[in-house]
Amino acid sequence: MDINGRQFKKFLERQEALKKHHVTDATEKQHAKGKLTARERIELLFDEGTFNEVDAYSRTASCDSTFGKMIDAYGDGVIIGHGKITGRTAFVYAQDFTVMGGSLGSVHAAKIAKIQDMALKMGSPIIGIIDSGGARIQEGVASLAGYAAIFNRNVMSSGVIPQISVIMGPAAGGAVYSPSITDYVFMTKGTSYMFVTGPNVVKEVLNEDVTFDELGGADVHMKKSGVAQFVYADEENTLLGVKKLLSYLPSNNLENPPIVESCDRNIELENRLREIVPDDTNKPYDVKDVIKLIVDKETFFEVAESYAQNVVVGFGRLVGKTIGILANQPKVLAGTLDINSSVKGARFIRFCDCFNIPILTLEDVPGFLPGIDQEHNGIIKHGAKLLYAYADSTVPKITVILRKSYGGAYCVMNSKNLGGDFNFAWPTAEIAVMGPEGAVSILYRKQLAESEDPEKLKKELAVRYRDEIANPYVADEKGYIDEVIDPAETRRKLIFAFEALENKHIGSPSRKHGNIPL
Repeated sequence: MDINGRQFKKFLERQEALKKHHVTDATEKQHAKGKLTARERIELLFDEGTFNEVDAYSRTASCDSTFGKMIDAYGDGVIIGHGKITGRTAFVYAQDFTVMGGSLGSVHAAKIAKIQDMALKMGSPIIGIIDSGGARIQEGVASLAGYAAIFNRNVMSSGVIPQISVIMGPAAGGAVYSPSITDYVFMTKGTSYMFVTGPNVVKEVLNEDVTFDELGGADVHMKKSGVAQFVYADEENTLLGVKKLLSYLPSNNLENPPIVESCDRNIELENRLREIVPDDTNKPYDVKDVIKLIVDKETFFEVAESYAQNVVVGFGRLVGKTIGILANQPKVLAGTLDINSSVKGARFIRFCDCFNIPILTLEDVPGFLPGIDQEHNGIIKHGAKLLYAYADSTVPKITVILRKSYGGAYCVMNSKNLGGDFNFAWPTAEIAVMGPEGAVSILYRKQLAESEDPEKLKKELAVRYRDEIANPYVADEKGYIDEVIDPAETRRKLIFAFEALENKHIGSPSRKHGNIPL
């Protein structure tokens, strides 16, 4: 056999060795936990036959240590590469828990940093599939330095390419901070966890018994902490969710979101918009019913559905084009803005602005949630985040006031003077410093105190206040509203308005960056 033949034989032997390397007893243990292997996850995520691995034969860094043996393994516990997801290029790293628990050492970290650099250079999304025991203790500071290198690249890529973290096992200690500064976090019920310190440390330091799920399971981070925006029952559906999210997003900040074919809505369905807002201004309704009748059929994809439910955020399509939607939810806390909903909304608005996604705001807000707890925990600072996000964003922004729009919340929710491009109102809109009942209680305090029937007088004055002050026509005549519209015309008005804004351009003053109230 000539030299070329011998080299080709070696090439085939290495390929065979790599295949065998990924078929181990650890694979069966992974499946027994209801988890897929790193390679199986990649196969589900990417279009068939399109994934190309990079640095498959990287070897574990040598380490003389008396604190545990390290396995000399191909890939060092992480698979990196690129391929197509629904026809578009994306990059990925997937930690392999079957190799040293997916722990992060210097080679492991260098591979992740390498694929992050490639994704940023090529202007393509990057997905990190996390399944790791954390820093590799045997490598000491080298593994910590590796985490820092990854964090640095997360920050450099922020707002340039979409970054998605998929937690499919443990993410502990320093490992949690990379996902937390990416754009979206996906988790799977029962098998994924995130925490800075694990249950054993909590027990040792605080003498509190807590399970993995109770401390940092998917439900905790979806409903309480807000760290995760998407949670699914199994890994297959989690990865399908990632693919669905990517279908709404551009590949980078220099592109516009993809456009898909759509069919127009049935006029009879749009007429139902006239019936959703109740005559009783204090009666709740589900704003998602409004959203679903405005956007293209079955295109609303909600983000952080179970967290801060008094505000609804998500993506939808209008004649095939992606828009971001933020709406007050009257059926939860009457649609008031509180700390969590303000932060949730601000984060979403800033993401849309980064990636050229127009923003639709559906407003029905009686104000900010009052109370000692909110004030002491910083509603002023956190509410200002939403205000800042709206004012700082330069993408097309349209507001439709469905019903209540009171006080500072009116200003914050993309009002005309805050930078709203088109501001519409339904005839049911009430725009004022405060609600009619509260206003007349202050304005007519003396008359109400002297009245024989103060409740009757209060109701009469409230009706008068609503008719003369808190109605959309006053705001319309003063130019704070561009048009009061028939609810059934909302979709058509929005289509034309967003089309008119397609070439919107705003120059900003020269600065390094603003200082959002964090």
